[in-house]
Amino acid sequence: MRNSNELRQRIAKSLPFYYGWIIAADTATVSLTTRTVMAVATLSVFVVPMTEHLGWSRGLFSGAVSLGGLCAVAISPFVGRSIDKYGTGILIAGSSLITGICALGLALVSTPWTFYMLYIPGRMIFSGPLELGLPTAISNWFIRRRPLGLAVDTIAKGAGLAIIPLTAQIIIGEWGWRTAWTFLGILTLTVGVLPSLLLMARRPEDMGLEPDPTTRYSPSTNHEPDSVADAATNIETNYTLAQALKTKSFWILAVFTAAGFMVQGGVSLHQVAHYINQGLPGTLAALSAGTYAAAQILGGLFWGFTGRKFPVRFLLALSAIIVGIGVISTIYSFSLSSALISAATIGFGVGGLHLLVRLAWADYYGRQHLGSIRGVTLSAQIGGQALGPILGGFLFDITTNYRLPFYVFASAVFTGAILVTAATAPKSAIKYS
Repeated sequence: MRNSNELRQRIAKSLPFYYGWIIAADTATVSLTTRTVMAVATLSVFVVPMTEHLGWSRGLFSGAVSLGGLCAVAISPFVGRSIDKYGTGILIAGSSLITGICALGLALVSTPWTFYMLYIPGRMIFSGPLELGLPTAISNWFIRRRPLGLAVDTIAKGAGLAIIPLTAQIIIGEWGWRTAWTFLGILTLTVGVLPSLLLMARRPEDMGLEPDPTTRYSPSTNHEPDSVADAATNIETNYTLAQALKTKSFWILAVFTAAGFMVQGGVSLHQVAHYINQGLPGTLAALSAGTYAAAQILGGLFWGFTGRKFPVRFLLALSAIIVGIGVISTIYSFSLSSALISAATIGFGVGGLHLLVRLAWADYYGRQHLGSIRGVTLSAQIGGQALGPILGGFLFDITTNYRLPFYVFASAVFTGAILVTAATAPKSAIKYS
């Protein structure tokens, strides 16, 4: 570890730019590959071929997603505390290793228990350590440019969600779903382990660097920022977990996150199957998943640009409304063109959910204890992502179509949009500890 830190310091001294962009580049690489492998958008292209070949119900299949998410809930607080203490290098490298092994194992499954045994750990890594570690790494290295840094990760994730599911669908069409899982496993092991192990550092201060920008800490203040941008550019508020739990915005953001990501998880998994039900061929239906992901790239650019222009709570509400509109339009999409428009709308809004939720937690509560805070609050996100897929799957099994689950999803995200407008930035009368 000492040798790795010396390597990072030498690299930082030789660079003509801030080392934080190396951190952002590494997180982007992992988001593009490792993290995408166990995403519901990727799993969505496996729903039909695996359930039909193995004779499983879609409710049974979806249950692995939900159980993996619930396991992530259990480990996330511990992961968060370890990030505050040790950083994200070993965490991300180890996560990539486990994900790759699980993907290779999924190529061999033939029974529900082996599928659950392999997918649940992979999904747990996706929902917990990677979801927590990647944005926290960026937030720890940036303040003023935090929206841009998070946008890089969001764009990379969107690119991965556009490329990986479509690639998997092509491989499934030509060589079968087992070959597709093998490819994903090899890809993850190849690109996801060593760079993170060698290049990641906890915070710039650990390398004798200053965060971007140089931050002046104020022991205490009665100033209530007019916007999150004001809070981020003038002082850095650092709440402990106990202090954060006492603020109103903590609980509002948690509820909003649960609702928003229930919709994201449910629609991501079932959208391809929905369009196949509507009569589209599998390859064309998979284009909806690719379009959904590609729209997140555009969304990352838009939300990253606006992240310092307007209060984050209003941007969160707007992104949720866009998601809701996309979900409603999905119900009435029967052609490829309408499916792609609906998927693009949802993806653009979901890009905002991913970036802006992370931005809000970091800007409202600071870097010092961000891992611990996000380790607890991630339970809301994971819980939503766990509920969405299984709710959509079982409601489909009951009604034989996706109209009812999508109406439920739209109602939830519209309600969240109204609620989150009350999540004002907490007063920053907190000592830097």
